[in-house]
Amino acid sequence: MASSVPEDLRYTAEHEWVRLEEGGTVRVGITDHAQGALGDVVYVSLPAEGEAVTAGAACGEVESTKSVSEVVAPVSGVVAAQNPGLETRPDLVNSDPYGEGWMFTVTLSGDAQLDGLLDAQAYRDHLG
Repeated sequence: MASSVPEDLRYTAEHEWVRLEEGGTVRVGITDHAQGALGDVVYVSLPAEGEAVTAGAACGEVESTKSVSEVVAPVSGVVAAQNPGLETRPDLVNSDPYGEGWMFTVTLSGDAQLDGLLDAQAYRDHLG
């Protein structure tokens, strides 16, 4: 089955997605491809509210029944919120990676950051 790649998001080569929200924040999660490769997610560790994250740097972990993988910040900025639902339902990352399985939001430190991310077609090309 082909992975779902919504057209309205931006992506990283490390399989994170970014959705621009109002007020200069972005919502971040991992892609359908990433959750499928991980298998059943059993624990998610995320950066705390108020913590600075740097694009390209690890800022959390996703633990599955198969492995532990780093969450890499797709943008630089300050974490505005983390998804409280993942504390008790980490499986939301598997069942709804682009919706209820989102991970955290970031207040961007510069507007041009999204320009360096992949659009949906470029991400599909990256997946091969």
